Amino acid sequence: MSEDAYLLSLRDIARTFIQGDRRLEVLRGITLDLHQGEIVALVGQSGSGKSTLLHIAGLLERPDAGDVIVEGRSVRTFGDGPRTALRRKFLGFVYQYHHLLPEFSALENVMLPQMLNGLPRSQARLRASELLKMVQLTDRADHRPGRLSGGEQQRVAIARAVANAPRVLLADEPTGNLDSSTSDAVFRQLLTLVRETGMAALIATHNPELAARMDRTVRLKDGVLG
Repeated sequence: MSEDAYLLSLRDIARTFIQGDRRLEVLRGITLDLHQGEIVALVGQSGSGKSTLLHIAGLLERPDAGDVIVEGRSVRTFGDGPRTALRRKFLGFVYQYHHLLPEFSALENVMLPQMLNGLPRSQARLRASELLKMVQLTDRADHRPGRLSGGEQQRVAIARAVANAPRVLLADEPTGNLDSSTSDAVFRQLLTLVRETGMAALIATHNPELAARMDRTVRLKDGVLG
């Protein structure tokens, strides 16, 4: 299959960190393709480089070698401005901690990224309301994060991540701070949202049960994918 058939491709990604006189080869020749509608689990031990790989895939960090290809287009030579613009348009992020803005309501937290992308306030409000309904939080839309449970806050974060209709969702342990019951409910809604919108998703998780519910699993060990 040609590279332009994938939403996101990583090609021979390498990343090394220097700690004192030590060289840590965190990523060594990583190649990975994501296509539309596919949900891929990224597993590996703590410190294996999962977050680094997600940051590179999300254009938040540059690799030492290799290339990120977005819908068949290499971003190797992109400067910071074009990378930021592409990231805002094309990618959504969910982290282990929700990072909601405490002074804004759930609805406003989902509206803000849309308004930053130039969408009028009325349209941003309408889409935010629809997304909160999809994650079953309509009755909590006017609550600030401090009045929401951990699971509710993470569901708001998921809605916010897809507010600008990204083509690819990257999630780093999105249920890692939640108890098992809440984790299952949040993850179920995350999968539903991804499948209904036709995104591709790369989701890092330590939970083998969650990984088994995705379309395929890739394991990061000793800097390579298996």
